[in-house]
Amino acid sequence: IGYARVSTTDQNTDVRVQQLTAAGCDKVFAEQVSGTSTKDRDQFAAALDYARDGDTLVVTRLDRLARSQADLHKLLSELAAQGVAFECTEQPELNTTGPMGKRLLGVLGAVAEFETGLRKERQAEGIAKAKAAGKYKGRASLAPEKVAQLKTLVADGVSISVAAREVGVSRV
Repeated sequence: IGYARVSTTDQNTDVRVQQLTAAGCDKVFAEQVSGTSTKDRDQFAAALDYARDGDTLVVTRLDRLARSQADLHKLLSELAAQGVAFECTEQPELNTTGPMGKRLLGVLGAVAEFETGLRKERQAEGIAKAKAAGKYKGRASLAPEKVAQLKTLVADGVSISVAAREVGVSRV
């Protein structure tokens, strides 16, 4: 079972889906949603629901599954409880079939979390510097018609992530 995720609606999952199919995945779940949280990842939830004892969940890289160590361990525990193994196509040494792979997953999960923290710090520093120079104005406001579309979709019971994708805006 493949899981392809890209972080923004500007990105495309096609390349990752092709990689997972080439790796032998019979079923691939794909979505455009941030990996900083496991919330609102509908296709990942669908992949977990689809998975059965003896299956293997495959991603292209570890950061496609989780960006924090807590999320990584939680997700791997959920998979293990279902009897589902885990593998990465671009990091074949990362799998849950042996103790070395499990150990390496923990180490690389910590590195991914560390990199996310550094990226956030650099972004905050850049924004602060731009604000001090009077160059940072922030993100442009959404057009009123897009806001109305979002409100209607959410009022109709559509999740915020799905509504944002349908309207073509970022969830953030």
